[in-house]
Amino acid sequence: MFNRFMLIVVFVPLAVILIALAVANRELVAFTLDPFNPGNPKLTLNLPLFIFLFVALAIGMVVGSLATWVKQGRYRKLARQRGIEAENLRQAVSRVPAAPQGSAPGTALPKPTA
Repeated sequence: MFNRFMLIVVFVPLAVILIALAVANRELVAFTLDPFNPGNPKLTLNLPLFIFLFVALAIGMVVGSLATWVKQGRYRKLARQRGIEAENLRQAVSRVPAAPQGSAPGTALPKPTA
């Protein structure tokens, strides 16, 4: 249900906007990496503007995803530690001998010695 909602409400209008943007910006644009000699053909790309816009969008998504991943690292570490603690607790509980049949509840563990 939520996937269908996301598809209809978010992705369809986004696709329409991106397609309109690509159609409106088909002219070739010069992108140069040399600010002192803009006519240098070795460091200049002539591509449609929408390609540069899509590349910038993709780079922004990757950088944002990496920043989020790095920022949430402490939470992943905490979850791993808690998972290890839970597994250790499960193993400790499984090593405790079972109470014999007919014994009173709570007497399965040995009494502490002084």
